Order: sequence, then structure tokens, then C-alpha cells
Amino acid sequence: MRRYIEIYSIMLRNSLIREMSFKANFLLWMIVEVLWFCGQIVFFSIIFGNVDRIGDWTKWEVVLLVGTHQMIAQLFQAFFFVNVANIPELVRTGRLDSLLVLPIDSQFAVSTKQFGLDSIVNAALGGVVVCFSLSRLDLMPNLTSISLYLIALGFGIAVHYSIMLGLAAMSFWIIRAQGLVYGYFNFLNIARYPDAIFPRLFRIIFGWIIPVVIIANIPARLLIKSLGQPFPLMLHLVLASSVVFWLSRVFWKFALRHYSSASS
Repeated sequence: MRRYIEIYSIMLRNSLIREMSFKANFLLWMIVEVLWFCGQIVFFSIIFGNVDRIGDWTKWEVVLLVGTHQMIAQLFQAFFFVNVANIPELVRTGRLDSLLVLPIDSQFAVSTKQFGLDSIVNAALGGVVVCFSLSRLDLMPNLTSISLYLIALGFGIAVHYSIMLGLAAMSFWIIRAQGLVYGYFNFLNIARYPDAIFPRLFRIIFGWIIPVVIIANIPARLLIKSLGQPFPLMLHLVLASSVVFWLSRVFWKFALRHYSSASS
């Protein structure tokens, strides 16, 4: 474990140096993401100009949900998205060979090469929106709710990572699988919508089988809606995310056994 921490710290340092070498690009992407996030807030503000609630969600609860989704999506993008999205290209060009011969786990090697500092800044913006929403709701969550919320954010990131890794591993059979990977990145935006708007069957499928809907809704509910009984919600998130992570790990190992290297 210590060796992996040391390797990851080196990768982070090198990635930060690379990011700072292109400051204009760093600032541009950060501005684009901020504008996109502000657009989401405006979108829901327009909706709540005509309605008082969406299901059991009030305006500032939905704003908190959007801020929560922003944190999860941007942290995922910071640590994993670029790496996972690059797997099909590694397979196509044969550059995956150089990672497979390293004396570390192959999944770790392909998942941790790059890091996006701009996404960390944008995740912090989501945190500011969450705090502001709590103040408008006149809520002060207890320590247990805050702790469960932060843990739930980590499980939400794990769900995104696991599903995208599984889609990226399809590149061992489909030469160009970028469409699947980037398609899911767009699809994950449904996580920012209140779960109450979806039909029951949709909530079952995307709450358990492909647990996208729950990754922001459950953390938000843990913080503002289930102060009395948060543990059933947390159990749902832990079970669903653990299963999808385990399945992605199994599928990655299965896919590797079908990989024909560039030297083959």
C-alpha cells in the first residue's frame, strides 16, 4: 500500500507540473465548467419560477442537489475521467503494453496517470453552493449527517469510475470505444435531477442495476431529508456501489485476458 501511495504522489506531482505548463488552457476549461454549472442553476431557477416543488424537493434543496452533483462529477473528472477515457486509445495504439509490464496493478496504472486541478477548483464551487443552500434552508446538519454525506460522495465517485471503466474495457473487443465512454459522461448528468421526477421502473433500474440516479440524490437526502433515519439510504448506496465496483474489477480482469498486445 505504501508503494502505491508513493507512486500516486509522484504521478500527481508530474500531472500538476504539466497542468501549470499550460495555464491558459487551465483557466479556459475552468471558466467553461463554471459557466456550465451556473447554467444548471439558472435552469432550475426558471423551473421554480413556475412551481413550488418538484416531488418532495423544494428550490434550495434542488440547488443543493445540483451542487452535490457538481462536487461528485468534478472530483471524478479530476482524478479518473481523463485516464479512463484514454484506455481505448491505449488499446488501439498498443501503448497499453508499457503499462502492463509495470510491477503494479494494471487497473491502478491505467486509472491514475493524470490529474485535473481545474476540476478540483470547480468541485470547491459546488461545495460553496451546498453550504449556501443549507443557509437558505436554515439547516445545520449534525456531525453524523455531514460525515455520511462526505462518505457518500466517495461512493458516488466510485460508481462513475466503475461504470466508465467497464465501458472503456469494451475497447478490447471494440477498437474505438470512446463513443461509449463519452456517451456515459453525458448520461451521468441525469444524476443532478431530483429522483422524484423519474418513473418507478426507471428509479429501480438506475438506482440498483446501473446506480446513476442515486449518486447525488442519496448524499443530498442524507444531508437535508433523512436526519432521523439515514442508514437505509446509506446502505442502499454502499451495496449498489460495491456491487458495481466489484463487477467492473472482474470485467477488467476478464478483458485483459482477451487483450492482444501490439507485439503479438
